[in-house]
Amino acid sequence: MRTNRLATGAGAFAMTLTLAACGANAGGGAEGGDGQNEQGEAPLGSVGVILPETASSSRWESFDKPMLEEALRAEGFDPDVQNAQGEVQKFSTLADGMIARGVEVLIIASINSEVGSTVAAEANNAGIPTIDYDRLNLGGSSDYYVSFDNVRVGELQGEGMAQALKGQEGAEVVEIEGAPTDNNATLFHEGQRNVLQPLYDSGELELVRSEPIDNWDNQRGGTIFEQVLTANGGSVDGVVAANDGLAGAVITVLRKNGLAGTVPVTGQDATPAGLRRILRGDQYMTVFKPIKKEAEATAKLAAALAEGDTAAADELAGDVTEDPKGDREVASVLLEPHLITRDDVKRVIDAGYVDASDVCVDDLADDCAELGIS
Repeated sequence: MRTNRLATGAGAFAMTLTLAACGANAGGGAEGGDGQNEQGEAPLGSVGVILPETASSSRWESFDKPMLEEALRAEGFDPDVQNAQGEVQKFSTLADGMIARGVEVLIIASINSEVGSTVAAEANNAGIPTIDYDRLNLGGSSDYYVSFDNVRVGELQGEGMAQALKGQEGAEVVEIEGAPTDNNATLFHEGQRNVLQPLYDSGELELVRSEPIDNWDNQRGGTIFEQVLTANGGSVDGVVAANDGLAGAVITVLRKNGLAGTVPVTGQDATPAGLRRILRGDQYMTVFKPIKKEAEATAKLAAALAEGDTAAADELAGDVTEDPKGDREVASVLLEPHLITRDDVKRVIDAGYVDASDVCVDDLADDCAELGIS
């Protein structure tokens, strides 16, 4: 088994997902894939989705929301996808409304584990199954979790930094990490250290400072990085930034100090802004997480739960994630992330996650032509 600290089943899951797509959930495909029957009704009823915010990353509204809506409709649901905009009270209010309306399943991408766990408990008390989406709620009660292999995400970031600084003995590295209340940020950091700690220990690289950023606040991340840079004499050789939003804030500071393009910076989410920075040479890499696969896996799992078919749900969720706070193992779907450097930007665009027009702006037209991006 692969746990996150990981539990296994990627191949089995792919086979299961294929079989499920071929007919295990008849609510979606039989009516042209729009999730509606001849009377225009959603056979599986309503499903509620609460996304966390928009400030730290554009992914939630640009990718997750439309892809979840499409996947859930294809499975036969009427989806209600809302965003809490980083406000805990709004998250709770949205959940209360969905629970009161009696959604068939509640999908939670929480702001933090505390509010996520509270919402899951309220839904479960009302007889509504819950799925932790993208972020596991530590100490929570959701029986299922769908995300990417987040330790592997961090390992890819570590591998990218190690690759960028190869041969630079004693190169100084700053880590700008995600929110300490987000379990994913903990897993990203764990993965980064799987790769980088041996290099720190050997002296091949030197860790200057590692700073978590509350709420994934990009502005705060830039401010803290600037303070670290100043305290380090105005120089640094590499920055491990936990996502593209924080990478952008770091690069703004580097540009202000005449260092942009000379200091490799990592990222995550393969956002248009991140991909543009990679093509310009300001950001070294990002991590591409095919969110469409995450949305589709979540929709299939939700369909099984709405139909009361826990055996099918367990078969889909063939991985296991440890919840150390709750002292439990959570049945999971853990998808594979991908490292993206300059030569791989085309892969993200060809996969349809980002439009070429959003990346190949005027000053990057020649770079896109060189890489075959159109």
